[in-house]
Amino acid sequence: MSTLTKPNHIGRKISRIRELRDMKQEALAQALGTSQQTVSAIENSETIDDEKLQAIAEILGVTVEGIKNFSEEAVLNIIGNTLNDGSVINGNAYHCNFNPLDKVVELYERLVQSEKEKVEYLEKLLKGK
Repeated sequence: MSTLTKPNHIGRKISRIRELRDMKQEALAQALGTSQQTVSAIENSETIDDEKLQAIAEILGVTVEGIKNFSEEAVLNIIGNTLNDGSVINGNAYHCNFNPLDKVVELYERLVQSEKEKVEYLEKLLKGK
Protein backbone atom coordinates (compact mmCIF):
# COMPACT_ATOMS: atom_id res chain seq x y z
CA MET A 1 0.00 0.00 0.00
CA SER A 2 1.38 3.37 -1.03
CA THR A 3 1.77 6.20 1.47
CA LEU A 4 1.84 8.84 -1.28
CA THR A 5 -0.92 11.45 -1.30
CA LYS A 6 -3.44 11.00 -4.05
CA PRO A 7 -2.95 13.85 -6.52
CA ASN A 8 -6.64 14.84 -6.64
CA HIS A 9 -7.42 14.68 -2.93
CA ILE A 10 -9.22 18.03 -2.66
CA GLY A 11 -9.40 17.93 1.15
CA ARG A 12 -5.63 17.64 1.53
CA LYS A 13 -5.14 20.48 -0.94
CA ILE A 14 -7.48 22.66 1.11
CA SER A 15 -5.56 21.71 4.24
CA ARG A 16 -2.20 22.66 2.72
CA ILE A 17 -3.48 25.97 1.33
CA ARG A 18 -5.03 26.77 4.72
CA GLU A 19 -1.74 25.98 6.44
CA LEU A 20 0.22 28.08 3.95
CA ARG A 21 -2.18 30.94 4.74
CA ASP A 22 -1.37 30.39 8.43
CA MET A 23 -5.03 29.74 9.17
CA LYS A 24 -6.27 27.29 11.78
CA GLN A 25 -9.16 24.92 11.21
CA GLU A 26 -11.13 26.84 13.81
CA ALA A 27 -10.78 30.09 11.83
CA LEU A 28 -11.89 28.40 8.60
CA ALA A 29 -14.78 26.78 10.46
CA GLN A 30 -15.91 30.12 11.89
CA ALA A 31 -15.75 31.76 8.46
CA LEU A 32 -17.79 28.89 7.00
CA GLY A 33 -20.27 29.01 9.89
CA THR A 34 -19.54 25.43 10.88
CA SER A 35 -17.51 23.48 13.44
CA GLN A 36 -13.83 22.60 13.50
CA GLN A 37 -14.82 18.92 13.29
CA THR A 38 -16.66 19.60 10.03
CA VAL A 39 -13.57 21.31 8.59
CA SER A 40 -11.49 18.31 9.67
CA ALA A 41 -13.94 16.01 7.88
CA ILE A 42 -13.78 18.21 4.76
CA GLU A 43 -9.98 18.09 4.78
CA ASN A 44 -10.12 14.30 5.00
CA SER A 45 -12.54 14.03 2.06
CA GLU A 46 -11.30 13.26 -1.43
CA THR A 47 -14.16 15.19 -3.02
CA ILE A 48 -16.22 18.18 -1.96
CA ASP A 49 -19.40 19.58 -3.46
CA ASP A 50 -18.91 22.61 -5.71
CA GLU A 51 -20.88 25.04 -3.53
CA LYS A 52 -18.82 24.29 -0.42
CA LEU A 53 -15.59 24.32 -2.47
CA GLN A 54 -16.47 27.79 -3.81
CA ALA A 55 -17.10 29.09 -0.28
CA ILE A 56 -13.80 27.66 0.98
CA ALA A 57 -11.92 29.11 -2.00
CA GLU A 58 -13.30 32.59 -1.28
CA ILE A 59 -12.32 32.37 2.38
CA LEU A 60 -8.81 31.16 1.52
CA GLY A 61 -8.44 33.90 -1.10
CA VAL A 62 -7.90 31.53 -4.03
CA THR A 63 -9.97 30.29 -6.94
CA VAL A 64 -11.66 26.91 -7.13
CA GLU A 65 -9.25 26.07 -9.96
CA GLY A 66 -6.39 27.13 -7.69
CA ILE A 67 -7.48 24.52 -5.15
CA LYS A 68 -8.06 21.83 -7.76
CA ASN A 69 -4.69 22.46 -9.43
CA PHE A 70 -2.71 23.04 -6.23
CA SER A 71 0.66 21.36 -6.17
CA GLU A 72 3.23 21.68 -3.40
CA GLU A 73 5.96 21.08 -5.96
CA ALA A 74 4.76 24.08 -7.98
CA VAL A 75 4.64 26.25 -4.83
CA LEU A 76 8.20 25.29 -3.91
CA ASN A 77 9.36 25.89 -7.48
CA ILE A 78 7.72 29.31 -7.54
CA ILE A 79 9.37 30.26 -4.26
CA GLY A 80 12.73 28.92 -5.46
CA ASN A 81 12.53 30.73 -8.76
CA THR A 82 11.19 34.13 -7.72
CA LEU A 83 14.51 35.76 -8.59
CA ASN A 84 14.66 34.07 -12.00
CA ASP A 85 12.45 36.20 -14.21
CA GLY A 86 10.46 34.13 -16.70
CA SER A 87 10.76 30.74 -14.98
CA VAL A 88 8.38 28.09 -16.32
CA ILE A 89 6.63 25.55 -14.10
CA ASN A 90 4.27 23.01 -15.61
CA GLY A 91 3.94 25.18 -18.71
CA ASN A 92 3.08 28.33 -16.74
CA ALA A 93 5.39 31.32 -16.60
CA TYR A 94 5.76 32.77 -13.12
CA HIS A 95 7.55 36.06 -12.83
CA CYS A 96 7.21 39.44 -11.23
CA ASN A 97 5.72 41.73 -13.85
CA PHE A 98 6.46 45.03 -12.10
CA ASN A 99 9.31 46.74 -10.32
CA PRO A 100 8.39 47.41 -6.67
CA LEU A 101 10.32 50.69 -6.72
CA ASP A 102 8.22 51.86 -9.66
CA LYS A 103 5.13 51.22 -7.56
CA VAL A 104 6.55 53.25 -4.67
CA VAL A 105 7.37 56.13 -7.02
CA GLU A 106 3.89 55.91 -8.56
CA LEU A 107 2.28 56.04 -5.11
CA TYR A 108 4.46 58.98 -4.08
CA GLU A 109 3.54 60.89 -7.24
CA ARG A 110 -0.16 60.27 -6.61
CA LEU A 111 0.18 61.50 -3.02
CA VAL A 112 2.03 64.65 -4.15
CA GLN A 113 -0.66 65.32 -6.78
CA SER A 114 -3.37 64.89 -4.16
CA GLU A 115 -1.65 67.37 -1.85
CA LYS A 116 -1.29 69.90 -4.70
CA GLU A 117 -5.02 69.60 -5.41
CA LYS A 118 -5.81 70.19 -1.73
CA VAL A 119 -3.60 73.30 -1.65
CA GLU A 120 -5.24 74.67 -4.83
CA TYR A 121 -8.69 74.07 -3.36
CA LEU A 122 -7.80 75.77 -0.08
CA GLU A 123 -6.25 78.76 -1.91
CA LYS A 124 -9.41 79.08 -3.97
CA LEU A 125 -11.51 79.07 -0.80
CA LEU A 126 -9.32 81.75 0.77
CA LYS A 127 -9.53 83.99 -2.29
CA GLY A 128 -13.31 83.67 -2.26
CA LYS A 129 -13.54 85.26 1.24
